Amino acid sequence: MFPDLHSVRASLLGGHGHASDWLQRCLERAQAAPCQHAFSALLPASAQAQAAAARPEQPLAGLAVSVKDLFDMQGLPTRASARALADAPAAAQDSSAVARLRRAGAAFIGKTHMTEFAYSGVGTNPHHGTPAAWDARSGALPGAARVPGGSSSGCAVSVATGAAFVGLGSDTGGSIRIPAALNGLVGFKSTARLVPMDGAIPLAPSLDTACAMTRSVRDALLVHEILAARRVIRSSAPLAAWRLAVPQTLLLDALEPAVARAFARSLALLRAAGARIDDIALPELDTLATLNAGGGLSASESYAWHRPLLAQQADCYDPRVRQRIERGAALSAADYIDLLHTRQHWIARMEAATAGYDALLSPTVPITAPPLASVAPANGQDPQQDAACDSAFWQANTLLLRNTSVVNWLDGCALTLPCHQSGELPMGLMLWHGALRDDSLLNIALRVADALQIQ
Repeated sequence: MFPDLHSVRASLLGGHGHASDWLQRCLERAQAAPCQHAFSALLPASAQAQAAAARPEQPLAGLAVSVKDLFDMQGLPTRASARALADAPAAAQDSSAVARLRRAGAAFIGKTHMTEFAYSGVGTNPHHGTPAAWDARSGALPGAARVPGGSSSGCAVSVATGAAFVGLGSDTGGSIRIPAALNGLVGFKSTARLVPMDGAIPLAPSLDTACAMTRSVRDALLVHEILAARRVIRSSAPLAAWRLAVPQTLLLDALEPAVARAFARSLALLRAAGARIDDIALPELDTLATLNAGGGLSASESYAWHRPLLAQQADCYDPRVRQRIERGAALSAADYIDLLHTRQHWIARMEAATAGYDALLSPTVPITAPPLASVAPANGQDPQQDAACDSAFWQANTLLLRNTSVVNWLDGCALTLPCHQSGELPMGLMLWHGALRDDSLLNIALRVADALQIQ
């Protein structure tokens, strides 16, 4: 595994090497085969200037950071990897998230590709190609090319391959945590309100979160402090001091055998390290599918933003993305208001049911990454094959989003960290809870990483 931000920054503070040297290595990786289709734009000249100007004592110390093509960067267009925004003008200023990273000493190596308009957990993009998943822990491609997860696909591959130490992305239903799990990374979705989303193309403002992927939990904590402009309250409490629970409803259903084994192994390691883990019923989770049957908040809110663009350039959209957005046209204003009220009642019930615990544990996703070829976008040459790939895509998308989207609906926070071993496909263990539990969740994650022997 490539070193994390903390390790390299400590080396720089000790007078060993320069940020510019590390940036050059990252640029070489960004231009190598494993990063094919990961970047929409590389920025070598400006990144080198930022690295040269940064100071080792800065939080990011002039080290490489990638930015999902959803966030405004001054002087560059924001296209959300969409053909419909091919002629987007250059942004007049940085989004708040980018501005905070810049002030912390980031060297922005480039903008990364994504699922068009951030609307899929699989990560495919028919316009610009799809980067293949990469296992950050082994430093290798996990066998045949597999989906990277979405929507922050290029973001994940940039960090997993060593092209960036931090990948700025977004999470509306799992778009940080899904690709983090499928690429052997750490992904932290904070409570949404803690990080401003201005200067970013929205998917569903009620659910959108600006957050990042890193190679370690300690890096995730540091980057969250930068993005949220706040200090995390540290705790030295051991793992045994926290109360943990495993919900038995929904989140353990239909687990791929490899995921079930990795999850059971992780729980055993945590218990051996002193963790107190209860199995709990959480029947509130069974209602989510019904609540979102019409497309939910994502369809309704995305359609409101996309309606004028669809009227002009509908043919430019990825058909799979367009299909999901257009479901929002069938939801009335009354339906939407009812959904908002229903969500608040559901959150209250969930908070009451989980109040006695410091964190909940679940597999991040119930499956390993499907082969890219099995979900490839339609090419029109073989209708039967296209139909089979579409069917596999929708099945994978539903499963990949199932566990992670619970946290977005809860308006909560969550962290995924790798739990696979050598020879296994990347998989993630997710720690999660309700809103503003970020500090305790990050402290617990540090202890969990120690118990699982993750950097």
